[in-house]
Amino acid sequence: MDDNILSQKWGAGSLLRFALPSMAMMVFMGLYTLVDTIFAARFVNTDALSAINIVCPVTNVTVGLGTMLAAGGNAVVSRRMGEGKSQESKEDFTLLILTGLAIGFFILITGMIWADQLIGALGASRRLFPYCRGYLLTLLWFMPANVLQTLFSNLFAAAGKPGLGFALSILGGAANIILDYVFIVLCGLGVAGAALGTGFGCLIPAAAGLAYFARGKGALCFTRPRFKWAVIRQSCLNGSSEMVSQLAAAVTTFLFNKAMMELLGENGVAAITILIYTQFLLSALYVGYSIGVAPVIGFSFGSGDHVQQKTVFRISIGFIAASSVSMFLLSLFGGPYIARLFAGGALEVCQIAAEGFAVFSFSFLFCGLNIFTSALFTALSNGKVSAALSFLRTFGLLAGGILLLPRFWGAAGVWMAVPLAEGVMFFISIACLVYFCRRYT
Repeated sequence: MDDNILSQKWGAGSLLRFALPSMAMMVFMGLYTLVDTIFAARFVNTDALSAINIVCPVTNVTVGLGTMLAAGGNAVVSRRMGEGKSQESKEDFTLLILTGLAIGFFILITGMIWADQLIGALGASRRLFPYCRGYLLTLLWFMPANVLQTLFSNLFAAAGKPGLGFALSILGGAANIILDYVFIVLCGLGVAGAALGTGFGCLIPAAAGLAYFARGKGALCFTRPRFKWAVIRQSCLNGSSEMVSQLAAAVTTFLFNKAMMELLGENGVAAITILIYTQFLLSALYVGYSIGVAPVIGFSFGSGDHVQQKTVFRISIGFIAASSVSMFLLSLFGGPYIARLFAGGALEVCQIAAEGFAVFSFSFLFCGLNIFTSALFTALSNGKVSAALSFLRTFGLLAGGILLLPRFWGAAGVWMAVPLAEGVMFFISIACLVYFCRRYT
């Protein structure tokens, strides 16, 4: 008897219910990240907010490596399960977790050794340097847990337990918010307190995931792994688009910070931080949906059920279209209120951010399809196309826009870079869906 939930026939209701925990998990992660930065801005100052964004590329790289293994490994493991190779899927799963843990410790050690040089290279001004250092040196201790949390948030869905992944994210996020208040407000630890709250928020779901999969039960669990370089290589290749996305986020965050520091100083960096973190929250819905349906797509691909693949694709396009319009309207009309929520009495920061939202919001009409298209090709084990799309969207279009547009329109050019890049990529994504998906149906 096949007790794997991924083998069922999917309709709109069942698919959305299956993806809902992953969507809620990602939105909640975005929400508590937002709360994290609000605490820093409100109870330290907006320089602390700017400092968190200055060192954000370090987190982007860490999450990128974890997501690369997780998304690419998800496709490998789900396909193995679809092919009926249960023991092999468990061995590959265990190998991926151990690889992720090794990556986390490597980042911890190298980051500690070169922390000051890294902060300087990221463009911290003399005024922001102490804030950056306090935040980064504390956060580095939790990088192994960060990688594991990223892995488990993806692979709980492949194990047929997306609800458990969501519950652990809720628990970790709630702990993050509570500990932010304790460390920042009650203990007065400043940005180091914000890093401690974030770190323990990662540690809780990471430890719980280790305990769950160590039980030796369920569709996926830890077992004695067999080292297969091909599995690691294929997972990295399949998930390379997600790594490209995070590396691009690191690069574009750096470019955003550099441009705003030159144009509007530390207040400009604080304003762009508000928009970047808001974008992370609102686009989390698309990311969560893509994570949620990826095991279904991978399983259908592995089992050769092309009818099911078409059904999942049609449902996904409808969901992405409806949510894109909703996110656009929320950002356009709610942007000024979000700016005030962050900056409080820092009127100049509020004004700069509100002006940015008026332009930046249009990106949400396009980014949902772009995110889903890249994730779709990852789930189909076509990492090359997925990586090419991610590279073009970010390094090609967005980074190019940030470097070029401010030369002609100043700060307005910074805000225009994102919607223009997403708009161009929207039509490229449609072309790829039409051309490539014929191979899989």
